[in-house]
Amino acid sequence: MRYEIKGAPFPAVVCYMENGEQIITEGGGMSWMSPNMEMKTTTNGGIGKALGRMLSRDKMFQNIYTSVGGNGMIGIASSFPGEIKAIEVKPGEDIICQKSSFLASTPGVDMSVHFRKKFSSGLFGGEGFIMQKFSGNGLLFIEVDGTPIEYDLAEGQQILIDTGHIVMMSASCKMDVKSVSGFKNVVFGGEGLFNTVVEGPGKIILQTMPVSKLAGTLSSYLPMSNS
Repeated sequence: MRYEIKGAPFPAVVCYMENGEQIITEGGGMSWMSPNMEMKTTTNGGIGKALGRMLSRDKMFQNIYTSVGGNGMIGIASSFPGEIKAIEVKPGEDIICQKSSFLASTPGVDMSVHFRKKFSSGLFGGEGFIMQKFSGNGLLFIEVDGTPIEYDLAEGQQILIDTGHIVMMSASCKMDVKSVSGFKNVVFGGEGLFNTVVEGPGKIILQTMPVSKLAGTLSSYLPMSNS
């Protein structure tokens, strides 16, 4: 399968598929396609998997598109201004992503729910207790809010991240929270009480404009409701 990512700031990935090749999207993910693309709606792993996707803010059902009778094409557009990132998922190299990051994948990629075991990081880290985990072997497309910034962390190397800016990390990374020190820093610094701490080894992808921050910024310009 060939693909190209087009457009900004509302990008789409266009996949060019040979006869019999398949791509998986969340429900309603298809934007355009050639007439020979055949769609099948499925729980893709049973009701347990479907409920897990719902908990991670994705659709319960997924669509599998198959190119039938020859080469086919399908376009899958992002739902938010930013970029689409293509990631090669390899056996034994699982990755963890923010909720609702999944856009599409080849059939060899398995998506499951990742529960953050540490109470403090789930409660105060800004990413919540539930994230998405991807394993297997294949190609994964994720949505990034704003622009992706990548870092490769060495063993024991740490980076402090403001709430909502982490979109992906290797499963080998550790995530925790660190409180902001100093009364004035907390009250007047505008960074809140906690930052997320990610420790290597592994790769991380950050995003420059989390949707929560964009919504907060835009809300100050919206007229107040009189109702």
